[in-house]
Amino acid sequence: PYVKDGFNIPFETFLGFGGDKVPDIDLNFSGEYQSSAHRYTFELFGQTHVFRAGTIGTVAEKTAFGYVKKYLEERGRTASKAEENRLAIGCTGVKRTTGQHPGGMVVIPQDKEIYDFCPVQPPADDPNTDIVTTHFEYHSMESNLLKLDMLGHDDPSMVRMLEDLTGVNARQIPLDDPDTMSLFTTSRALGFENDEILGPTGAVAIPEFNTKFTRQMLIDTQPQDFNTLVRLSGFSHGTDVWLGNARELIVGGTASVTETVGCRDDIMLYLISMGLDPKMSFKIMEAVRKGKVKKGGFEPGWEEAMREHDVPDWYIQSLAKIGYLFPKAHAVAYVMMAFRIAWFKVHRPLAFYATFFTVRAKAFDAEYCCAGFDAVKRKLLEIWNNKDAAAVEQDLAVTLEVCYEFYLRGFRFEPINIYESEATRFVLKGDDALIPPFTAVRGLGETAALDTVEKRQGKEFISVEEFAACCNKLSKTHIDQLKNLGAFAGMADTSQITLF
Repeated sequence: PYVKDGFNIPFETFLGFGGDKVPDIDLNFSGEYQSSAHRYTFELFGQTHVFRAGTIGTVAEKTAFGYVKKYLEERGRTASKAEENRLAIGCTGVKRTTGQHPGGMVVIPQDKEIYDFCPVQPPADDPNTDIVTTHFEYHSMESNLLKLDMLGHDDPSMVRMLEDLTGVNARQIPLDDPDTMSLFTTSRALGFENDEILGPTGAVAIPEFNTKFTRQMLIDTQPQDFNTLVRLSGFSHGTDVWLGNARELIVGGTASVTETVGCRDDIMLYLISMGLDPKMSFKIMEAVRKGKVKKGGFEPGWEEAMREHDVPDWYIQSLAKIGYLFPKAHAVAYVMMAFRIAWFKVHRPLAFYATFFTVRAKAFDAEYCCAGFDAVKRKLLEIWNNKDAAAVEQDLAVTLEVCYEFYLRGFRFEPINIYESEATRFVLKGDDALIPPFTAVRGLGETAALDTVEKRQGKEFISVEEFAACCNKLSKTHIDQLKNLGAFAGMADTSQITLF
């Protein structure tokens, strides 16, 4: 059942031929659960056998130039451009601070201790932390020690919330559902086609495929099956794999999507299928994926062996351009998640949007997002047409694009409601509406939102003044914003009753 889905992952990419490669174990957890998973590794292996992977922050080129300019200025000296460059190069890459990898945990064998490998330290010389990291940069000992990458990811959080809202088991969603597959080429299944703002595909808000860059990829390749989506994920995560390489081969008609290189495993599988020695195929794959071939060319005999076995010239040239290649196991895992989430977009749309806005919308601002279809479109075009838009505005634009589609499909936002809104999650109201949470108010943080939800329990408020006094973590600005957004639904401002 897995062959049709592009899951043909050779075991050698994980452990090498004859088990001579240190495996790279990556575990993606929901961001909410990541810290629990980290704590469990200490329980599993013991406090003295698990350490956070330490990182070393170095001086960047720009900063180095700043140092040189200041150094010369303070001493009243001048130097030629070449001398400034020489001094800056000397400072670039020097250790500036230490830190910790966001999810890397280094595991020490049970019969050894950490000091057999390296010293340990608190990150950034912080004496008040209980975190202990390895002192050396991980790459200097990666061939001797195992690192688990236990990363926080939004997709598992989304899948869990979708399951909770709909009762559908995501693992039973078929990975060849035709309506879901159609989203990657057309938005017909969503009830509209070729929208002027959203373009021809229905991929907005689908993880892995929602950026302008990846949506253009979908338009260029017109994927019809899961295998092609896996390759596209590889193209978008690799370096020098798509633009100036696979894209030109596909658009120019030299090769089809399935013939080009998308993930590192593709190289080994293809070369073995052409009759090359399996071990050599593995070595070529390893050299290409790390960018070694791009920097130093093929090892002696590799090119000749490929030509002897009729590997086309365009394929050999394509390999020589690659800077980094994504592992297929990663691509398959990401695309499976994306496909399952996309299934909800077609078949359980309201739950899908509630989940997207809760988990992924970085800058949901009720003032703009809940203002209706025309206002959302106006604001979106305004940000797109502003070349100097700040990062916050660009995040808002991503969210507004999803709001635009949400309205386009006939859904709407109810006003924030002091009794029904949750702290951080969007609530489904009927079949066509969502109630935004308190955090949708600009500047209202999670702590104040959680406090408000806790304090309002079992209470009936007779005025805005009483609500403000009860929920005292909310500032006057927040109360005014809530009032403007219609959260109090005509409630009196003060509790004074005038008797005549």
